[in-house]
Order: sequence, then structure tokens, then C-alpha cells
Amino acid sequence: MKKILDVSKLKKIYHTNKEEIFALKDINFDVFQGEFISIVGPSGCGKSTILSILCNLIDKSSGNISLYNGNKIAYMLQNDSLLPFMNVLDNCLIGLKIKGPIKNSDKEYVINLLKKYGLADFIYKYPDSLSGGMRQRCALIRTLAIKPDILLLDEAMSALDYQSRLKIGEDIYKIIKNEKKTAIMVTHDIGEAISMSDRVIVLSKRPAIVKNIYDIKFENLSTPINNRKDICFSKYFDTIWRDLNE
Repeated sequence: MKKILDVSKLKKIYHTNKEEIFALKDINFDVFQGEFISIVGPSGCGKSTILSILCNLIDKSSGNISLYNGNKIAYMLQNDSLLPFMNVLDNCLIGLKIKGPIKNSDKEYVINLLKKYGLADFIYKYPDSLSGGMRQRCALIRTLAIKPDILLLDEAMSALDYQSRLKIGEDIYKIIKNEKKTAIMVTHDIGEAISMSDRVIVLSKRPAIVKNIYDIKFENLSTPINNRKDICFSKYFDTIWRDLNE
């Protein structure tokens, strides 16, 4: 596989009037094309900070981030952030509108994505007519609209109940794989990370370092819901759970 991102000796220190807060101490990992990677760790350890640095929302304190071959990164936020006064199509076109005039080919690309992933009847309807799963699909299509190579998912399903989370996780996984995108997901849900990922990065408590990186290999690799039934799932879960609770 082709390496498309390399993070080396990443460090982040927040400065306040009273003190320095050491968030990230020494973060090292790489990403290969087509991978789905999850980052887990204790609450407040800096998982989301890594994503914010990767997409230039905040500056790193030191370290190197190498993005190869001109690959583009896009960030999918924790909530869907759909604007209630815009229809579904216009919500999905926001990122393109910010960049400038929208090409007809780009608009058609977005419309085709909406049709492909079950939103054909809602293209000109407003967000209040969408279910929770539809809203998340819409948010993902909005992120895909700018044709990124790497998707950053920050607790994208955290606001959902367990059953909805399973179903929407399945939808998001299938869309990302169908569109041949690379993904880095932050989650506090160990099962979610294992069932969706090729690798799971485990962070320590703050100041965070990478404690371990686990290659996830199921005997019968399938969809996230089916992966949870694999004999290897509980072994990975127990190992990572112990890692997080040391």
C-alpha cells in the first residue's frame, strides 16, 4: 500500500495566563491509502487535538506532518451541523460554495452521491425532514463533495443511541469504502473502533503518547456489525480495554 500521511514527533502545548498545558507529547503514526484508522484514548487525552492539527484548525507546537502527493484532507464534525434554512442539496454544496463558483460537474457529482446513498427523495427537502441516519449521511456527503483523499471523523456518531450508532456506523463505513477514501476516526467506543478499522491507535492519558498500534485482522472480514460477531473481536476488545485502563 502507498503511504499518504506521516505524523512524526507531534507535540502540542496550550498556553494560558497561568500555565502551560501539555496535551500531546510524542505522537507518531503513518497512514496508507485506503486505510480506516481509529484513534482511542482516555477522555481529554488529545484525540480531537490531533485531528484539528491535521486539518490546520490549530497549530502544532513541534513535530512533522507529511502529506504526500498533494492529498486533500476534510473534517467531519461531531454533529451534522446542517443549516435548517437550506435544503439538503444546498447543505451538501456549502464547502464548494466557500471555494468559489460551483461547476456543473461538481454539482452533478453531489447529486449522484445523494441518489446513490438513499437521499434521492430528499434532495430539495429541509433537514428537519431527515432521520438521524439521513442527517449523518448528508453530513458525510457534504464532506465528500470537495473530493478529499483523507476523511477525519471526530466522534461522528457520539450523539446517537446505541442501535442508531450501529446502523449509521455501517452506513458511513460502506460509503467510505465504496468511494475508496482513507479515514481517520476519533472515538471513545472501543467496539466501534475495532469493528470499523484496519488499525487502532491507542493513546495514553495526557500528555499523550502512542501506547500501541493494533493491526485488526478478522478471520472473516465483513461489515462493522458482522465484524463484531467474529471470534477475534472480543480478544481485540479485551486487549485494548486493558491497555486503556492500565
